[in-house]
Amino acid sequence: MSNQPIGVFDSGLGGLSVLLEIERQLPAEDLVYVADSAHAPYGAKTADYMAERCIKISDFLLSQRVKVIVVACNTATAYAAEVLRQHLTIPIIGLEPAVKPAVKLTQTGKIGVLATRQTANSARLQRLIDTYAQNTQVVVQACPGLVEHVEAGDFNSAELKQLLSEYLKPLQEQGVDTLVLGCTHYPFLRQTLMELIQGQMTIVETSQAVTRQVVNILTQHQLLQTNPLAQRRVQFYSSLQGELLEKSAKSAALLWQRELELLSLPAEFR
Repeated sequence: MSNQPIGVFDSGLGGLSVLLEIERQLPAEDLVYVADSAHAPYGAKTADYMAERCIKISDFLLSQRVKVIVVACNTATAYAAEVLRQHLTIPIIGLEPAVKPAVKLTQTGKIGVLATRQTANSARLQRLIDTYAQNTQVVVQACPGLVEHVEAGDFNSAELKQLLSEYLKPLQEQGVDTLVLGCTHYPFLRQTLMELIQGQMTIVETSQAVTRQVVNILTQHQLLQTNPLAQRRVQFYSSLQGELLEKSAKSAALLWQRELELLSLPAEFR
């Protein structure tokens, strides 16, 4: 199995922030990425709906003979990771908002978390706060609409900046100095966020930490690529079709920072 690909999926294109880091740290590995953009954002869906979609996408990744699956979505991890572990026999690696490292970084004892509505309200996030931030003030801000801007390839429009300003305002008013990006779409808004916070906050996200976990799991299970002559192959799939798929491919290329081919999932997985 060591020569088989790593599977990665997200509710849309945000998980490309994780895929980029996996590519950087594991340059010999083949990768298969699925953007479930036809069903995005997961943050607006029920837990049962998300679990159903995550199982279906994982079944597709299994058909591609992946050796491990990375759930590159905070919301899907919170509501479906355990379901996938019960459903599948290969390792499942989820991610979670970087509350623990943010607590270590804060100087004011106040951190902020930007997240989808579902993640903001999840028991998983509350457990993180209860475990690691008992002596820290945590301001959680749900951010409906941000995922849609990233999916559309909008990273700095006036409309987006207005939306971000509204979400940042309560954090700024309460003296937050460390900002957790609790959705894999949000790292693509880093430059605009830095412009708006003007050095008042340190930004923390999870792509490096989850990739270290991928390396650890592959090492433990002896699944690291062993072919020294391997030429890495990266495949991209989406649950979209037609013109929407073509439009999403343009956004994906912007995020991936190079040209790519975005294929539509087979009908039974869309």
